[in-house]
Amino acid sequence: MAAQCWTLWDEQQGTHRERLRLGETHLGEALEGCEILHRRLEGGLSDGVDVVRIQCGQLVVELLPTRGMGIGRAWIGGEPIGWQSPVPGPVHPKFMCLADPSGLGWLDGFDEWLVRCGLESNGAPEFDRQGRLKYPLHGLIANRPAQRVQVQADSETGEISVIGVVEETRFLFRKLRMTSTVTLKAGELALRVRDEVQNRSAVATEMQMLYHINFGPPLLGPGARFVAPVRRVVPRDPRAVEGLTTWSRYADAEAGFAEQVYFLELLGDTRENTLALLRNADQDRGVSLRIDRRQLPWFTLWKNTASHADGYVTGLEPGTNFPNPRSFEGSHGRVVALEPDATATFDLRMEFHRDADSVQQVEQAISDIRGTQSPEVCDQPQADWCVV
Repeated sequence: MAAQCWTLWDEQQGTHRERLRLGETHLGEALEGCEILHRRLEGGLSDGVDVVRIQCGQLVVELLPTRGMGIGRAWIGGEPIGWQSPVPGPVHPKFMCLADPSGLGWLDGFDEWLVRCGLESNGAPEFDRQGRLKYPLHGLIANRPAQRVQVQADSETGEISVIGVVEETRFLFRKLRMTSTVTLKAGELALRVRDEVQNRSAVATEMQMLYHINFGPPLLGPGARFVAPVRRVVPRDPRAVEGLTTWSRYADAEAGFAEQVYFLELLGDTRENTLALLRNADQDRGVSLRIDRRQLPWFTLWKNTASHADGYVTGLEPGTNFPNPRSFEGSHGRVVALEPDATATFDLRMEFHRDADSVQQVEQAISDIRGTQSPEVCDQPQADWCVV
């Protein structure tokens, strides 16, 4: 059976499937044990949110085309991968107020496992001289519904992909189109993300992209650790300086904990690929990210080990820049320039490690990239990396 494609909806064609369920009889023998389910949620803040649930062996992911093709939840063998947000999501963008004067309206819908920040900007809120909001927190793309979504299944390769097209356009300002492809493969505890951002304007523009990938229990807990081939570590602010000696390790939940953020530069191999790992205290569970430094040259580690009720979570955040205000990052060249009709491509691979041997293997791969180089750990925020 050759590759097959199902269109869930296409705004331009005026087509939409209310529900779709595909099993082995539709997908072929190579995808035995796999299932694709599309449904639309009803009621509450989730009213109208489309969910595409992909089961591929033990791995289950729920994509949210209504929320910029983010990934809301994921499980392996019934064990959750993401985090438990205090926000009762997924929240439909119609209930969001990104223009909230505080610039923090984005947080009203923040509960995904993987959420994109961008495309015009992806950092902290920024205001003009009159105090008016110029760029809201983390940009707009996470709250832009996809205008076209398709599901593909290839019985020869054993791959299932969900492809969504999301527009971030404002008349007279920008015209960006993101085509996102999330792929799972039978027999693998991994997924791939490829995002292609096209400048559809006749004039050049700039963009930013940051992947906010969030983890809580059971992977995150006291003694958990972040491992990567780090060249340089910079604390974002004085609060981060307070935890600098334990920047890569995690403590138990603490009520009222104030976030700590570290900006990183990672080493790459001969092809400029790099790895980052979050592993548990027992070193027998972990998630690794494979990143192309030519696409995503910077990395942010967000530690928010507050009480479980308030969102005990850490964020692994590869990006084109650090999540500082847009003008600051632009002044330091941390943007992607796009000529008319040009496209920027971003690739991520996430692999889930379920035993001590698998965790040790990825740690060894990280050690091989690091070699004999020790990280430079700055004891204060740096003026070219941080708003100080």
